[in-house]
Amino acid sequence: MAEDTKNINIEEEEDIITLEFDDDSAVDCYIMGTFEVGDKEYIALAPEDGTDDVYIYGYKQIGEDEFELLDIESEEEFDAAAAEFDAIMAEEEE
Repeated sequence: MAEDTKNINIEEEEDIITLEFDDDSAVDCYIMGTFEVGDKEYIALAPEDGTDDVYIYGYKQIGEDEFELLDIESEEEFDAAAAEFDAIMAEEEE
């Protein structure tokens, strides 16, 4: 059985990406880091708008400097990813 990773890989520089939504709105987000749950990778993004929101997406590395954001299809998968993110953040606060 694979051991779940309990780390978010935080980049030295604060990388920012722009999320574009179906309603043509866009939000600039800091990349907080990536983490794993089971055999899947996820990315945590914090919007620059000053809120405490965090967006969690599936993450797939395509090339050295290129990746793809994947929608999380099921509520169960999202809940598992969000719980792992919360656990990681709680450990970092200790």
